[in-house]
Amino acid sequence: MAKSKSSKSKPKAAPKASAKQSAKTSAKPASNGKANALASADVLERIANALERLAPKAKALPDLAAADAFIWHPDGRLAPVPRVNRVEMSLLKGVDRVRDTLIENTERFAKGLPANNALLWGARGMGKSSLVKASHATVNAQLAGGRNDGPLKLVEIHREDIESLPELMALMRGSRYRFIVFCDDLSFDADDTSYKSLKAVLEGGIEGRPDNVIFYATSNRRHLLSRDMIENERSTGINPGEAVEEKVSLSDRFGLWLGFHRCSQDEYLAMIDSYVTHYKIKADAEELRRDALEWSTTRGSRSGRVAWQFIQDLAGRLGVALS
Repeated sequence: MAKSKSSKSKPKAAPKASAKQSAKTSAKPASNGKANALASADVLERIANALERLAPKAKALPDLAAADAFIWHPDGRLAPVPRVNRVEMSLLKGVDRVRDTLIENTERFAKGLPANNALLWGARGMGKSSLVKASHATVNAQLAGGRNDGPLKLVEIHREDIESLPELMALMRGSRYRFIVFCDDLSFDADDTSYKSLKAVLEGGIEGRPDNVIFYATSNRRHLLSRDMIENERSTGINPGEAVEEKVSLSDRFGLWLGFHRCSQDEYLAMIDSYVTHYKIKADAEELRRDALEWSTTRGSRSGRVAWQFIQDLAGRLGVALS
């Protein structure tokens, strides 16, 4: 018998994919990879933007031509002062010697010559801070040559912000302007250690004080520390001499010590007369003298501040504006 054909049929070969279909299939992984890369880049960009918003902004000097004086804030701002509360140099009486010394030191610094940090210490109300502000205005007017933008800027830092002084110094370093950093009524109490950072900034630190910065301070205390604080160090320290030396060494960072002392009766009356002349207040000379002396007696002291307070009272009673 003839062999019958096998009932099992051979499996059919799978149809070959066309070239077009193969290209589409191979393109899918490439397009997926590109999409993932774009998504990752977008995520990274959003993260970078978020970190940039969270990061503190780099501090920069403001437009220093906007004013001659600024107030430093510990958040990194220098706020311009449109009008400085100052007394004219001609109205400061009884401080001739320290006036000439401070002006000479300020002039040297403004011209780029060596100059010292200055500590103005002594009796209250005798014009320590007024002399700093008047010296700045006088020297700036001489060097400005009629321009509104003087080369010397006055920057006030408050006593409680003294720990941010290194940050302020770093901000001013490299500026084309020259700066007087001014701290009024500088003193330290027993538990206050911020004076150590001031010592390092003035002298002794690695960077040191910038060449375009000088530091002027006023205080009622010559060594910037209370007597009780110094006596406590002397009585409780293992080596009393070394403990006291460490405390009072801050004042040694000031090359100029300018002392202010209580004024005499004649100097007090001279202050009164200069104010009366300057503001054109019409008053009888004898009555003015008697009222001024009575005013100082009720205040228990004679000083430039007491004289100015009397002038304010007198001008108010006579209806004279002090402008």
